[in-house]
Amino acid sequence: MSTWSPTSWKTKTITQDVRYEDPKEVEDVVTALGRLPPLVTSWEVERLRELLADAQQGRRFLLQGGDCAESLSDCRPDIITNRQKIILQMSLVLIHGGHRPVIRVGRIAGQYAKPRSKPTETRGGVELPSYFGDLVNRPEFTPEARRADPQLMLACYHHAAMTLNFVRSLSDGGFADVHHPEYWDLSFFQQAAVPGELREEYEQATRKLSEALRFMEALGERTVADLTRVDFYTSHEGLNLHYESAQTRQVPWRKGWYDLTTHLPWIGERTRALDGAHVEFFRGIRNPVGVKLGPSVSPEDAVRLAEQLNPDNEPGKLVLITRMGAQKVADALPPVVEAMRRAGRLVLWVCDPMHGNTVSTSSGIKTRNFDDVLREVEQSFDVHERLGSILGGVHFELTGEDVTECMGGAVGITEKDLERNYATLCDPRLNYRQALEMSFRLARRMSRLARAPQS
Repeated sequence: MSTWSPTSWKTKTITQDVRYEDPKEVEDVVTALGRLPPLVTSWEVERLRELLADAQQGRRFLLQGGDCAESLSDCRPDIITNRQKIILQMSLVLIHGGHRPVIRVGRIAGQYAKPRSKPTETRGGVELPSYFGDLVNRPEFTPEARRADPQLMLACYHHAAMTLNFVRSLSDGGFADVHHPEYWDLSFFQQAAVPGELREEYEQATRKLSEALRFMEALGERTVADLTRVDFYTSHEGLNLHYESAQTRQVPWRKGWYDLTTHLPWIGERTRALDGAHVEFFRGIRNPVGVKLGPSVSPEDAVRLAEQLNPDNEPGKLVLITRMGAQKVADALPPVVEAMRRAGRLVLWVCDPMHGNTVSTSSGIKTRNFDDVLREVEQSFDVHERLGSILGGVHFELTGEDVTECMGGAVGITEKDLERNYATLCDPRLNYRQALEMSFRLARRMSRLARAPQS
């Protein structure tokens, strides 16, 4: 294998390449980014690797979630707080159901770039570059906004730093309102469409969780946040390699190179070519790395990806995030899992039930159905359970806001409701109530697994 450096990716084919007009301006921005402090630390990265290694063994569970694409305008305390609150609330439900610690990883403080199926977009006979996220250009449909602007990399770095600063202050201070689940917005479980048995199960779980948290507080005479030391980690798709490599560096007293824009970068379905620039870059860093795998991936290519991205087969290094779709997962997932087992590769299996279940309505609105999302997760649990492997995490696009982008769930969002508050810049997200309902549904499944006799 050829010698690696933080810029060796430039010798490879770059899928989803950004077409900047002025290479000198890009070079100046990359130099400026390289002089700025890192957004995360190497010891945080190494700690996350340890936790992910535990999750590979079934001792922890990964909850990864957040916006499809962050925007610079969303760097506001209320939006950041709501995003973190739903992740924390979901994690508490999963801890209660799965009887194991949960690793909380947000799609936050860096999820500013999005791959697109087409490089250009046409409206009213006018063709312009597609919107690739605030890291690259702007969503407004004008030539000025759609120009790839290198200065946005610096803007996103600064907004990521401010977001991280606030996330860390929230983590250190604790979220008082999540200690009492009886105050959560669970009114949607009272709707007629929710079966009585399921409603009672939710209410019972909420009561038990509330009692357990209050007991911990009373026992320790401190808040739950103090007792559990709630840690959040960040993740984003490492799409723009100029941005990623600019913050990739060696640190004192540690071997290797760290991408310090985030704790857990991932490679998307569109950029996982074995001979491509993204695999070349991410094979050389110490961070744990995720890879999205869709139904088209061959078992052989999946194994080769694992060999390239984790040549020493280290625990906690590689996260395989499968996004097969509810209609395909039962057939597409088993050959990949079996191939990885035969090759003896250490990976953390995670289910992304969002991206394989995107559909368009009759009026052209992109949406997802809650039941399809849930079905893919449940079928993924079935596959891993049948094959003797471990589904160690889930990956959701979600928000803490009351948007109407995904249909279904106990909230009963229908196609005609979508335009009421369809706010996403790219892909449809589960709203607060759908995300919380999803966590209860997953906890129900995890509880059955936790009670199952161990062989």
